[in-house]
Amino acid sequence: MKNLQSTVTLNNGSEMPWLGLGVFRVEDGPEATEAVKTAIVNGYRSIDTAAIYGNEESVGEGIRQGMKAAGISREDLFITSKLWNDDFGYTSGIQAYGTSLRKLGLEYLDLYLLHWPVEGKYKEAWKALEHLYMDGQVIAIGVSNFQIHHLEDLMEGADIKPVVNQIEYHPRLTQEKLLAFCRENDIQTESWSPLMAGEALEQTELKEIAAKYDKSVAQVILRWNLQNGVVTIPKSTNKGRIVENSQVFDFELTEEDMQQITALNEDRRVGPDPDNFDF
Repeated sequence: MKNLQSTVTLNNGSEMPWLGLGVFRVEDGPEATEAVKTAIVNGYRSIDTAAIYGNEESVGEGIRQGMKAAGISREDLFITSKLWNDDFGYTSGIQAYGTSLRKLGLEYLDLYLLHWPVEGKYKEAWKALEHLYMDGQVIAIGVSNFQIHHLEDLMEGADIKPVVNQIEYHPRLTQEKLLAFCRENDIQTESWSPLMAGEALEQTELKEIAAKYDKSVAQVILRWNLQNGVVTIPKSTNKGRIVENSQVFDFELTEEDMQQITALNEDRRVGPDPDNFDF
């Protein structure tokens, strides 16, 4: 983990950047395009979107503008999108992947995820992702918001193990048992909402730790993610914060500070509960 281009090797041998840009709740249009372009120009190589975000077209435009401005090729980037719950099925899942590619203007994705563990449907949807992977249409496949029992159930009948489990993860929701399970099974964890939609930035304990390192609270949280072996994708549309969020490779938190941050856990979510959602 030396810089923004540093990667982790996934269980299928592909390389994923440790830090990327998330675009959840970024409206389709110039804002999304500019955020993605800004990130790429400033060294980001990983962009995470989803069909349900409704911004794949603008993200695709930002990717094209960013590549041109940064003088890089598609192979230098790691692009993720997700299969939405309404399309969980074999044929519908394959078709939805094609729709995402068309909207993004890409020939392939580096990572395609099942967005939520929809009961009774995620196994069939996973078969669609396995087909896409074995057919060479996608570099890697994984899941999002899966708990331990979901992963155990999925892997029991799967031909391919997920490479990634993208979960809500931040100092108030450390999910240590889930992280341990994923490590034991060589599934890379990835954090969405690492800053709790900004709520975590007001924590007194985190402000005190940040002052010690002359860093922002956001930088400390992102560094805590990385040192725990968790890939992270903070969302921002502000150029200054996009750049600031990337400046987390020039310091290291002490073990004491790491433990103090982890101790802030309250098992508190800012997003839906994967065991109790209705969409």
